[in-house]
Amino acid sequence: MSTPAARLLALLSLLQTRRDWPGALLAERLEISDRTVRRDVDRLREMGYTIRATMGPDGGYRLDAGSELPPLLFDDDQAIALAVALQTAAVTGAGIEEAALRALTTVRQVMPSRLRHRLGALEFVSIPGSPGDPVVEPVAPDVLVSLSSAVRARETLRFDYAGDSRAGESEPRPPRRVEPHHLVSANRRWYLVAWDPSADDWRLFRADRISPRTPNGPRFAPREVPGGDVAAFVSGRFRGATGADRWPCTGTVVLSLPARDVVPYIGDGVVEELDGARCRVEVGAWSWVALAASLNRFDTDVEVVGPPELADAFATLATRNAATATGFAN
Repeated sequence: MSTPAARLLALLSLLQTRRDWPGALLAERLEISDRTVRRDVDRLREMGYTIRATMGPDGGYRLDAGSELPPLLFDDDQAIALAVALQTAAVTGAGIEEAALRALTTVRQVMPSRLRHRLGALEFVSIPGSPGDPVVEPVAPDVLVSLSSAVRARETLRFDYAGDSRAGESEPRPPRRVEPHHLVSANRRWYLVAWDPSADDWRLFRADRISPRTPNGPRFAPREVPGGDVAAFVSGRFRGATGADRWPCTGTVVLSLPARDVVPYIGDGVVEELDGARCRVEVGAWSWVALAASLNRFDTDVEVVGPPELADAFATLATRNAATATGFAN
């Protein structure tokens, strides 16, 4: 074990999994000496755990039936932070999804009803990010609870949104009114997915810019986001798509590079090996010019397979780049 504290937790975990543990077996499982096992058992007893020594040739230790971990004490903000961390862990892809959900269930069982109520009020969809995602100002826990509660209650949300008021305006703008459907954690930011009746469309609002007003408005009938998958819908909006989770501009080219040199840098594109020295690539971007520019980063010959809009984008880039080079030379 790396530390005495970690060793004590491991010992307690083992004692809870079966009725009797021979001392020698505990020592073997923890990779420590019999003497260290006895010393650690004494420490657990000092912490309030009832551990009895069993007699006989395989004498060992028994954690009394009914013994439990001491109650965990959290203030409201800590309870919210714990819920967020455990729910987010369920989409990390690190193989701890089931353990995180079990841990969340365990924590809820030992919490007072008031804290369990606040945990239950916080529901959200988590979309895995990447190391390069931006870090922004945190959202106040009360704001997250307010947004999630409005989503659960299907109540119209009234809020002020940072950036709505402009310099020189004599009167503050009226609060926004939207129908909140999902609270989402994505790209290290919090977003509210809502139907905006004034725009007759779906909108994404940054939660750190929302200042909820009370009380909420009337109840509304729930809607389904386009495609039915909120994570895919939000990812699509980040890409500039208005519907499904796909790039609005997708093209196919042939690069004069082997596939192995392209695959690590193509993101969510598709790479097909052609003859060992060339590969076919299908990839997307939020605009045709952006797509052409991203393909130029491979610093090789590019043959456009289609569509014509991508070939036109390369022509646009060539004209702009020539003008830039001429202007610099002058």
